[in-house]
Amino acid sequence: MSSNINLIDSFQEFKDFKNIDRPTVITVLEEVFRSMIRKRFGTDENVDVIVNPDNGDLEIWRTRVVMEDGFSEDDDLEIELAEAHQYDPDLEVGDDYIEQITLESFGRRAILAARQTLVSKVLELEKDEVFKKYKDREGELVIGEVYQIWKKEILVLDEDGNELILPKTEQIPADYFKKGDSIRAVVHKVDMMNSNPKIIISRTAPEFLQRLFELEVPEIFDGLITIKKIVREPGERAKVAVESYDDRIDPVGACVGMKGSRIHGIVRELRNENIDVINFTSNHSLYITRALSPARISSIKIDDENNTAAVYLKPDQVSLAIGRGGHNIKLAGKLTGYEIDVYRENDEVEEDVDIEEFGDEIDSWIIDELKRVGLDTAKSVLSLTAEELIRRTDLEEDTVLDIIRVLQAEFE
Repeated sequence: MSSNINLIDSFQEFKDFKNIDRPTVITVLEEVFRSMIRKRFGTDENVDVIVNPDNGDLEIWRTRVVMEDGFSEDDDLEIELAEAHQYDPDLEVGDDYIEQITLESFGRRAILAARQTLVSKVLELEKDEVFKKYKDREGELVIGEVYQIWKKEILVLDEDGNELILPKTEQIPADYFKKGDSIRAVVHKVDMMNSNPKIIISRTAPEFLQRLFELEVPEIFDGLITIKKIVREPGERAKVAVESYDDRIDPVGACVGMKGSRIHGIVRELRNENIDVINFTSNHSLYITRALSPARISSIKIDDENNTAAVYLKPDQVSLAIGRGGHNIKLAGKLTGYEIDVYRENDEVEEDVDIEEFGDEIDSWIIDELKRVGLDTAKSVLSLTAEELIRRTDLEEDTVLDIIRVLQAEFE
């Protein structure tokens, strides 16, 4: 066997490690061998560990000072003349006696223990590297392959075989994957759990939609168009506020593309999520008007002190402003930062009655549910059919019919 210790040949496990460069592995190896030297000789201060990072060779040289016979006080640092002459007759008192330490001299048990320690240390180092790598990538887009599907989450492997977790809560409701599928998501959260990196990815985070826009719209990637804010109801609707600092560029048109060419790919990736692209403005009234698209606003009153806005619309625009399931008005509020109340324009406003006036006959939680979807007067409720009310609210059919009966009695 060669007097050199070839680490790569002796410790085959190292060829399988990912994310760790060879110099780092060699440094860990040197530290472990120095620990072995200290256990055997009591010190490593007089030992040189020489590493060749190109081929993994490692040489260990131990230096001891030659002393007169009977005058050696520390056999780990000194060697008596008679013993030194057994190896080199030309040595004299005061010379350095240098010997090479071979792998065999440590013994089989020590070598096996070293291998176990090395594997453990490199695995730990690898986990740290994976954690640091993904911690720095939070909010970035990743592509992986579905490896295993469980009830509450999906295990995804990246190109290096690192494990990524896509929880059910971070999936778009219409998402459906099978093993082997390619999947796109953003790095959402990275934690250390029991010394193992836990990397959570998401397809519902606003950052995911932003990264998709950056891929599809070169002007965003180049910084010519800025995404000011994104709000989403994953799988249902999203609103994206964009701004261009170049008057020659229409930010909305650039994001949508010719005949919707750019946004269609994003919509497909998001399982047909309805995306409204809005031109950002610092004019609050105009911003709220645009945010409530596709509804056409008749007038608006803003209370900046309380961050509330009263929006008045023609009867046929109310349902558009509220949107299916109340998503449109909810997202408009999140996008603008205002609590938006929708009011129906009516020539006979004086004949209408505030929904809260029926507190004696209708439970307060039902009134709150009606107001949540913009129905705050008796006539605004009665203008909708029972089926529409059931669809827009979380109320049961019997409850809706009772509400209609109570409100109709008011105007009979």
